[in-house]
Amino acid sequence: MDKLKVSLLGATGMVGQKMVRLLSSHPYIELTKVSASPGKIGKRYIEAVKWVEGGEVPEQARDLKIVSTEPEDHKDVDVVLSALPNELAEGIELKLVREGITVVSNASPFRMDPEVPLINPEVNWDHLKLLETQRQKRGWKGLLVKNPNCTAAIMSMPIKPLLKYRLNHMIITTLQAVSGAGYNGLSFMSITNNVIPFIKGEEEKIPKESGKMLGTLVNDSIRHVELKALVTSTRVPVKVGHMGVMYLFFDSPVNAEEVKRDLSSFKSLPQERNLPTAPKTPIRVLEGEDRPQPEIDVSAERGMAISVGRVKNENGALRMVVLGDNLVRGAAGITILTLEVMKELGYV
Repeated sequence: MDKLKVSLLGATGMVGQKMVRLLSSHPYIELTKVSASPGKIGKRYIEAVKWVEGGEVPEQARDLKIVSTEPEDHKDVDVVLSALPNELAEGIELKLVREGITVVSNASPFRMDPEVPLINPEVNWDHLKLLETQRQKRGWKGLLVKNPNCTAAIMSMPIKPLLKYRLNHMIITTLQAVSGAGYNGLSFMSITNNVIPFIKGEEEKIPKESGKMLGTLVNDSIRHVELKALVTSTRVPVKVGHMGVMYLFFDSPVNAEEVKRDLSSFKSLPQERNLPTAPKTPIRVLEGEDRPQPEIDVSAERGMAISVGRVKNENGALRMVVLGDNLVRGAAGITILTLEVMKELGYV
């Protein structure tokens, strides 16, 4: 199998470093170029990065020279992966796509665009069919695919197999790790021994983005699922792992034991095709009353599995506690898995 050659924008950030790590052992995706801020152009990756990922910088990436984000520096790769900050991504990514380059991005601009697929591979891999009309409708020479907000990526997974029960509304409280704010996102003094009961933009993104991902592809557009949700997003002093306490209200009562079976047996195209980054069991159902826990469960299946515990019928609702790795399942890993699905389906 010929290797897919990719470049990585935002390669020195936390999510970029996680992608560098994951790609270093990938069987058929090869990282050949890295990009970062203008002041780092020309430096070797090992000289430009403040490595916080743990362990050593992978050998394959150490001597890669930092290039610019300009299209001419990425013409000779198959796909550009983007871990750019949201405030920089829109202009840079759009310029690349207009020049005929395929971009798979973790940044927020264009996530809700009707012609841009917002992909959580197990949930809505079929929405990639939008790419067949995207170029024609938008006039772009290249293609653009987006990944969801990290919390939406995690919380949408266990909702997918439960849609058949006719979800009416839900109440979610999230407990989100400090890594979700980036390496310099929160000071030690602001989060130690503290909980911050608000994260700007998060409470709106979860139902909006999940509603798009859980929607149905009809011809060349997505019919969104209207998710009635009350969301409270909080930041907690945990390094990695976004948790959600979810109360789901259905039109008719559901049985918690049946729900557990639905969740634990859930599989999708990435599992059926045995894709390299896909978890064998995308949703792990845990029985202990004190699980899931970030310290124990967040790294399950290399961070790509979602862990669900405390599934119980309670006062007319189904309660469950959901946990996922915000840097892998919610960012770097989902980007790579999306590219694997695109290759599998012939879009790259």
